[in-house]
Amino acid sequence: MQYKKNDRATIVIEDINHLGFGVGHLDGLAVFVADTVMGDVCEILLIKVNKNYAVGKLTRLMKAGDARVSPRCDGRECRACAYRCISYTDELKIKENAVRMAFRKAGLHETEINPIVPSIRELGYRNKAQYPVSLSGGDYHIGFYAPKSHRVLEAADCPLSPAEFTPIIETVRAHLAAHAVSVYDEKTGRGLIRHIYLRRGEVSGEILLTLVLTEERLPAEDALVTTLTARFPALVGILINVNEADTNVILGDRYRTLWGRDYILDTLSGVELSLSAPSFYQVNHDTAELLYAKAKEEAHLTGSELLLDLYSGVGSIGLSMADGVRELIGIEIVESAVICAKENARRSGIKNASFYAADATNTESILQIAEAERGAPIRPDVVVLDPPRKGCSETLLRFIATLAPSRIVYISCNPETLARDAAILLPLGYSLGSVTPFDLFPMTGHVESVVSLTRGFDNELPSA
Repeated sequence: MQYKKNDRATIVIEDINHLGFGVGHLDGLAVFVADTVMGDVCEILLIKVNKNYAVGKLTRLMKAGDARVSPRCDGRECRACAYRCISYTDELKIKENAVRMAFRKAGLHETEINPIVPSIRELGYRNKAQYPVSLSGGDYHIGFYAPKSHRVLEAADCPLSPAEFTPIIETVRAHLAAHAVSVYDEKTGRGLIRHIYLRRGEVSGEILLTLVLTEERLPAEDALVTTLTARFPALVGILINVNEADTNVILGDRYRTLWGRDYILDTLSGVELSLSAPSFYQVNHDTAELLYAKAKEEAHLTGSELLLDLYSGVGSIGLSMADGVRELIGIEIVESAVICAKENARRSGIKNASFYAADATNTESILQIAEAERGAPIRPDVVVLDPPRKGCSETLLRFIATLAPSRIVYISCNPETLARDAAILLPLGYSLGSVTPFDLFPMTGHVESVVSLTRGFDNELPSA
């Protein structure tokens, strides 16, 4: 049968993808249906039909699948959580299998995938949240974007975030309404406020609030500061971030401190950390400690190594290993994060660490500068990689191989790019260990993984 838009059909949901869409088939055509889970029998309305797939809207749940549970998040409007209607046990199985399938897709069929390490908490685990703001019918909506759109769904009380965030957001919302603050419109490029960004220290409890605007000033900003600081003693800083560009990137490059300091303190894996607004930091503190402990175990440190930490952020991973190495060198592109990393080393009394502000993709050039300063070559024994979702460039991986570290510890938030990069390193003289997935993002489609690659000393040194 040839299906078209607005057709109605009955479908059995066979699987669920990382965006939380149930997947079924109509005469071989893959159909994606939101708010469905494996085993559901549904009546649907086809709202989009392409040659290779279709999208359906659930109109009636005829029979609930065995995997369906009562929503773990009430999400009265927001449907951002991919796995809100399946059990956490099923969610973990899906994520572990996603890692396994990524390595098979990359041709690494024999790779051992260890059981996934579950999150210590399913709710309230996020120490950072960035909420887009929209204005409709005179009401300010603060929450998250609907899937594959920039329509803001109300989620100011998201249960994945700390409870402390909600009253701060509501106070800001009231201020916006009281002063008729304009909201940025992507179509016209006009309007003032774009995002509300909150970051919290899990151990310290300190909170940093950043308002993302298209200009440097907010109407009646002094009054807002007075209200916020009186109501929320955990606040240690209130910032304005200026982003006037026509872009999907949330943060701009310019900051202005309205009140307090421009960073919070927290402690992770025994290291006290200073965290600026743009610095990368794992959003799930408690489970990140388990991840970092596994990464340190995979590094097999003896105290004599030179450790090169690429994409080092505020230094959280490298500094957690500093007591087990001779020297630590970190490279990170965000300058404020590098400043924090140096301060973090000082705070913890770590004297064997140095950090460079540069794009880790250009590690070869940075090490040449460092070697000129030292008057000696730099040959790392262990390299730690924690790149963004796009993974590492092949140029960087090939250069790392020429350095011939005995071990590469790779931490990744994207199984597909992790598997791709591992496949590049194998013919360059490295063997792949077992992969351990960690669930740092319950109810979302994301999964973190760590793996070590060990150099085969019988192989010849590859050329760049």
